[in-house]
Amino acid sequence: MSMRCIQRLCVRITRQYSSGSSYDVAVVGGGIVGLATARELLTRRPSLKVIVLEKESEIAKHQTGHNSGVIHSGIYYVPGSLKAQLCVKGAAMTYDYCTRRNIPHRKCGKLIVAVTQAEVPRLLKLYERGVANGVKDLTLMDSEEMKRIEPHCRGYRALHSPNTGIVNWTQVAHFYAEDIQNAGGDIQTSFEVTGFDIEGGGEGKIAIRGHNKPSLLADHVISCAGLQSDRVAVMSGCKSDPRIVPFRGEYLILKPEKSYLVNGNVYPVPDPKFPFLGVHFTPRMDGSIWLGPNAVLAFSREGYNWSTINQKDIFEIAQHRGLYQLMMKYWQFGVGEIVRSLSLTEQVRQLQRYVPELRVEDVTRGPAGVRAQAMGQDGSLIDDFIFDGGDSVLGKRMLHVRNAPSPGATSSLAIAEMVIDEAQKRFNWTN
Repeated sequence: MSMRCIQRLCVRITRQYSSGSSYDVAVVGGGIVGLATARELLTRRPSLKVIVLEKESEIAKHQTGHNSGVIHSGIYYVPGSLKAQLCVKGAAMTYDYCTRRNIPHRKCGKLIVAVTQAEVPRLLKLYERGVANGVKDLTLMDSEEMKRIEPHCRGYRALHSPNTGIVNWTQVAHFYAEDIQNAGGDIQTSFEVTGFDIEGGGEGKIAIRGHNKPSLLADHVISCAGLQSDRVAVMSGCKSDPRIVPFRGEYLILKPEKSYLVNGNVYPVPDPKFPFLGVHFTPRMDGSIWLGPNAVLAFSREGYNWSTINQKDIFEIAQHRGLYQLMMKYWQFGVGEIVRSLSLTEQVRQLQRYVPELRVEDVTRGPAGVRAQAMGQDGSLIDDFIFDGGDSVLGKRMLHVRNAPSPGATSSLAIAEMVIDEAQKRFNWTN
């Protein structure tokens, strides 16, 4: 997207609604899932008056703008699961959308590398899983075949996925926003939702309160609030669980003169002993190469470094029983991630398992992202989609997407279809 196009979008997005403005549907959350949902709604029902509400001064500010930029192919997920179905479908939809809209993207491929013999059986199961999920053109490779794709990478065996790609997801989100506005929808930034009421004793519209903003009205609300999804759900009377627990992922950046070390995505074989995937090598559309991320508990839901601390977020984290159970189960992993966060040497040591030539002097510290991890009271990491509403008069007119787990960006167009399908059932919309 050109800078002129982005500037034009920003001007249109920040236009002010008038006090008492009324809409058919308000979508809370201007990340990629919220934008895709509003876009899908207007595609199916163009006569509706729709607004997207985003608390930040710009769209795609948090998870959408702080992720790896990968278009995932759908290998890692349990066959038959929603994540598997939506990722495979979403990837195809993403490639088609980017081609039609002339959004720069690249199929650079991915190698999932078994660096020890013990990882090979798990790699073979991944291959079977990917085939079962319908991922195309997967190939198992030995160490010599692997070198033809990644000459500087080392391992016993690898799984090659040529249909894995990269894109700038913030750019994609801006195109979704343009589609919304071209279809007659509104996007209001700097609107932080603080509560909901129903006018007229239960028969009127939903009044959506905003921080230092006049309320606006809507017949229905769909919330795709990401890092704030549980809080927005609670505002409408839903239960507090599952809670969002923020985990920060910190990246390193490979120095440009060392970019020859990696051609495409290089990923690990998942280890069931650890709660998160582990470090990997990710090329970006701007030509840089990101290394990581780790996974450390963040002291703020929007805490992209150690110094960002939010007392409210810390208090909620400290009250969550599930977090203590998770920490007891994975305490060694957690300590190791903290050490690697503070020490470049330790981070690089993990990466050297895949590219032995990599040295500490070859990297610099890079950006970070925060994962909106939904967690149960038993410490389980919720790995599936969660819809919520409620039995109250208010809840019956609202739909909360409380968990849209990774790969949310890749799956965004497919997730949006599922969300609107669910909304049509819950709200008894007819075609």
